[in-house]
Amino acid sequence: MVQRTSSWALAALFALLIAYASLYPFSGWRLHPQLDPLSYLWLPWPRYWTGFDLVANLLGYAPLGFLLALGAMRDRVGRGGVALALLAPAVYSLLIETTQNFLPMRVPSNVDLGLNAAGGTMGAFTAMLLERMGGLQRWSAFRAAWFHPTARASLILLALWPVALLYPTSIPFALGQVARRIEAGLADMLAGTPFLAWLPAAPVGAQMSQMTESICVGLGLWVPVCLGYADIPSVWRRLVFAHVVLALGLAAVSLSTALSLGPEHAWSWLSPPALLGFAMAWLLSMGALAAGRRLAIVFMLLALAVTLSLINQAGFSPYLAQSVEVWEQGRFIRFYGLSQWLGALWPFVALVFGVFLLGRPGAPRA
Repeated sequence: MVQRTSSWALAALFALLIAYASLYPFSGWRLHPQLDPLSYLWLPWPRYWTGFDLVANLLGYAPLGFLLALGAMRDRVGRGGVALALLAPAVYSLLIETTQNFLPMRVPSNVDLGLNAAGGTMGAFTAMLLERMGGLQRWSAFRAAWFHPTARASLILLALWPVALLYPTSIPFALGQVARRIEAGLADMLAGTPFLAWLPAAPVGAQMSQMTESICVGLGLWVPVCLGYADIPSVWRRLVFAHVVLALGLAAVSLSTALSLGPEHAWSWLSPPALLGFAMAWLLSMGALAAGRRLAIVFMLLALAVTLSLINQAGFSPYLAQSVEVWEQGRFIRFYGLSQWLGALWPFVALVFGVFLLGRPGAPRA
């Protein structure tokens, strides 16, 4: 019997994310590269390389191979489908690396191609090994025991949330600060026109009080907890889930700070307002343990609305400008665009998803 699986859709989404990270910033396209587009395949080992690049290219394609192999096994497409899962990441990497010839800010590499292919193969073999050992069946049983049967999109959102936290923000956990970016884009578009004077003046520096910052931290951290509560019926499992989310958020923001300012500053973001906001998130999570599914979604929507309203009225802080500069340069250029868009769009996608859950027929009730 063919099993319904979201692996194919997730693989397609991950392939798009790889393309975005590999071809960012999509500017300066040239139709006629200076060299043969495939000449990089025969170049010698590069003189300059870093361990970070090697690990990133090896692991970057592993999820793609894993998801393709998982989809092939779940849909019982036979050995041909599994062989395709092994081959597809290498072919896709060849296509991406060759396309980089047409972008001045990108340099194709045969080493990257080999590492991408090896990573995809490693991911596919990992999926086959887990399937043979029964690990995937145990995950299916775990998901069926912990989450509502329709918990698919919400699980994807929850999985993307820690990645979205990696991009530096003015306030920890306060994702979706897009107003200043939109204003800057409009200013560029309207430059030299009388309509430029219509734009509001952007505030300089952080304009929030410490209490408002704490509220943004607490509500921003509470949002994924409520999202999970909507699909977890058991109170004690909600208790475990809430602490996992809080710990994961703590680790993600600390990792982002370490990548931006150095490992010795990993915990520098834990200011008194941030600590108070973290305590608020814990108290709100404990208080909502017994909330019904509909009420949990309403809590999430309210938290998102308040947080987005507050953070989009504040300016960028000097700390944020310094952190973003680090991400825009050097080793993080591969992930800059991807993490930036995830951090900007995640709360808005969650907002639309929550409204959809409340408005669809058979919406969850308390």
